[in-house]
Amino acid sequence: MAKINFAEVVEEICEKDLRYSADAYHFVQEGLNHTLKSLKRAGQHAHRHVSGQELLHGLRDFALKEYGPMSKAVLNEWGIKTTDDFGQIVFNLVNSGVLGKNETDSPNDFKNVFTFDDAFVKPFVPRNITPAVRKPAPAKSKKRSTSSGTKKNKASSL
Repeated sequence: MAKINFAEVVEEICEKDLRYSADAYHFVQEGLNHTLKSLKRAGQHAHRHVSGQELLHGLRDFALKEYGPMSKAVLNEWGIKTTDDFGQIVFNLVNSGVLGKNETDSPNDFKNVFTFDDAFVKPFVPRNITPAVRKPAPAKSKKRSTSSGTKKNKASSL
């Protein structure tokens, strides 16, 4: 069996399906590798089937690791706006022979698993921060000049 050239397959997919950039497909491939490594570190088999839910959580973790607070913006730039989009990309790769699936796998496994705001924005929103209580500035003292016999206020500079 001939080895599949991932970049060529992605190029063919992108010519047929204009919704997602090639970067989106490369991200999913790298995110799948990240997910498999994470599962292996957790004591699970390295070469096993990954469910849609497991892959989505791995993709979320990978995006946060790679792009931090810019994750949502980067994914959106590539055409990925929901978890459903990840499912469409995965099944484009399945239909092209790059990824495999079992009989129970479906694009529905990726529907509405989490919102991108919950996954990629909320982790960076400061929590339970109470505004610092500012103490009032000390009252400025008024200096009087006696040389001219009149009272003058001198402005203080910082």
